[in-house]
Amino acid sequence: MLAAMTVVSVVVSVAFGAENIPIDEVWRSVYAGLTGQRGDAAYDIIIWDLRLPRSVMAAVVGAGLALAGALMQTLVRNPLADPYLLGVSSGAAVGATAVLTVGAFSAFGVWALSGGALIGALAATAIVYSVARAQGELTALRLVLSGVVLSSAFMALSSMMVFTVGDPHAAEGVMFWMLGSVSGATWAKVPIAAAVVAVATIGMLMIRSWLDAYAAGNDTAASLGVPVTALRNGLFAVQGILIGVLVAVSGGIGFVGLIVPHAARLVVGATHRAMLPVAVFGGALFLVWVDVISRVVAAPREMPLGIVTGLIGAPVFLFLMNRRSYSFGNQS
Repeated sequence: MLAAMTVVSVVVSVAFGAENIPIDEVWRSVYAGLTGQRGDAAYDIIIWDLRLPRSVMAAVVGAGLALAGALMQTLVRNPLADPYLLGVSSGAAVGATAVLTVGAFSAFGVWALSGGALIGALAATAIVYSVARAQGELTALRLVLSGVVLSSAFMALSSMMVFTVGDPHAAEGVMFWMLGSVSGATWAKVPIAAAVVAVATIGMLMIRSWLDAYAAGNDTAASLGVPVTALRNGLFAVQGILIGVLVAVSGGIGFVGLIVPHAARLVVGATHRAMLPVAVFGGALFLVWVDVISRVVAAPREMPLGIVTGLIGAPVFLFLMNRRSYSFGNQS
C-alpha cells in the first residue's frame, strides 16, 4: 500500500508548484512520456525536466534517509540516533562549503557541489572510523563519541571557511544547502542515488535476522552465530556510503531518519523484516509531500526541506514517544 501511494504521490506532486498544473494534464504528459509519445505540450518541459525528477529524487532520498536512520538506531542500539550522528553529513558540509566559498572541485563542472559533498562525506567516514578504531575495539559507544566530537570539528571548519571568505551570497548558499533541497535534481543524478538505496535496502533485508539478533545485544547475537564485529563494521560502511550519496544530492535534511523508523516500529513492530520496508516506503512518501509543501508554502520562493521536516517532525516525534505500544529491540 505504501509503495502504491508513493508512486501515485510522485505523479500527483508534479501538479503543485509556483504554477499549478491540472492533474489531468500531469497524467496525460506522464503517460505519453512513458509510452514514447511525448509531444510538445506547454507543460511537458515543466513536468519532465523540472518537477518529475525532483519528485522522484525526493522519494529516493526519503527512502534512503529512513533506511539509514533505522540502521543507525540498530548500530548504536539507541532509538534517538539519526543518520547524521557519526559526522558524515558534517564532513559533506565541509566539501560543499569548499565548493561554494572557494570554488574547490571546479574540475567536476556541474557535478562540483555533489562531488565535493560526497568526497567530504567519505573522508569524514574514514576519519571517524580511524579515530574510533585507534582507541581499541570498534564499539558503538566509541563510534558515537568519535562521530559527535568530529562532527563539531567539521562544522567549525565549514563555518571558518564561510567567515574567512566573507561573501554573503556564498554564506546564503551554504545555509540553503545545509537545510536540504532537491531543487537541483536531474535525471542524471537519480539513477546513482536510487541504485545505492536499492542495493543497501536489499542487502539489509538479506541479513535481517542478524540485525534482529544484534539489536538484542552482543552476547545474544554472538550466541546465535552472528559475526558481531564484521556486522558492525559493515553497517558503519553502508551508513557512510548511503549518507554520503544522499547528502551529496540533497544536502542535509533532518528528522526523516529519526521519526520515520519510529513510526514504522509503531505500526509493524521492531523486527527488521517488517520494519525496514515500511520505513523505506514511508520515508519516500513523507519526503515527496514535504517537497510539495516547500514549493507551495512560500511560492514563488522555495523553502528548504529541513525547515519543513523540522516543523513537522518535532511534534510528531513527541507524539510517538508518548505511545505506550512503542518498543525498540528488546526495550520497551
